[in-house]
Amino acid sequence: MRICSLRLADFRNYEKLELSLDPGTNLFLGENAQGKTNILEAVYLCGTTRSHRGGKDREMIRFGCEESHLRMLIDKNGADYQIDMHLKKARAKGIAVNGSAIRRAGDLMGLGHFVFFSPEDLAMIKNGPAERRKFLDMELCQLYGSYVSALSLYNRALLQRNRVLKDLFLYGNDESMLDVWDEQLVRYGVQIMEMRSRFVKSLSLVADQVHRKLTGGKEELRIVYEQSAGPEIFAQSLREGRARDLKMKTTGVGPHRDDLSFFCNDNEIRKYGSQGQQRTTALSLKLSEIEMVRQIRQDTPVLLLDDVLSELDENRQRFLLESIENIQTLITAAGVENFRKNGFPINRLYRVQSGTVQEEFNG
Repeated sequence: MRICSLRLADFRNYEKLELSLDPGTNLFLGENAQGKTNILEAVYLCGTTRSHRGGKDREMIRFGCEESHLRMLIDKNGADYQIDMHLKKARAKGIAVNGSAIRRAGDLMGLGHFVFFSPEDLAMIKNGPAERRKFLDMELCQLYGSYVSALSLYNRALLQRNRVLKDLFLYGNDESMLDVWDEQLVRYGVQIMEMRSRFVKSLSLVADQVHRKLTGGKEELRIVYEQSAGPEIFAQSLREGRARDLKMKTTGVGPHRDDLSFFCNDNEIRKYGSQGQQRTTALSLKLSEIEMVRQIRQDTPVLLLDDVLSELDENRQRFLLESIENIQTLITAAGVENFRKNGFPINRLYRVQSGTVQEEFNG
């Protein structure tokens, strides 16, 4: 898969933008706050319906405007797909593929595959579990349509159950309504946990291979899926925890409470790993995403690197650049020094300044 072109209208700081992209490496140069990251955000939004920043639609519309339009043309196995996205301040976004509107945002997931890597991801290992669950969910949503459906239905049931818990706490009532939502949570929660478990086992094997190369064979990496309640005891855990949930007014167990743990030579990296080990683990994790897409979907994802090189030491820079050959890559950076130092070829270079993009080099 590759992106052929991108068009933006009133998106972030771009009034109008039209870009043709090379199948190889596309480098966007510029100082901070000029709009480099906004280009990568637009690509990821068109491919996944979500911003990597987690913002609301109205926050992405250019200041003073009521709506924003994005269009991305991709080539997948020789077939062209045009993705149109219409952001509105007061209504849900509109999405169309090849001119046909799609009813649910989840229907777009899986058409393309995107790996986004930013400096914030380097801290994913030591940050809170929500970051690691977001990583899991986004990867599985891009790989499996059934996961998108199960996650959406689970989140809907979770929202309703928590509302009932709050009502019962405030007003008291018949607790039988909780039984209805418990059934829904178990049905879809078990699907989520089982798919996550299989995915993490495969991811751990791939990430270990990458990590060994990164560390010269000195470190082994193991990823463990930590469940608040396993699929076989989920229903029981909900029943046993009901009194606690009523007191806390929220659901205390389930996939929404799960986490990932990372072990380097059997030492938990989040607790005992150095900052360098944590960053190496995050890099191994991101590079493993590429291989997982190849294995599961027989496709190559587009790689989006947002000013990551400046956060990595020379050894990790070199390894990252060597690992992304033959992958369409969009990279933002302040300068070209790291690329020249590592002898990395740049196919197309753009200069970004104050919401304008000027092509400077086309190899």
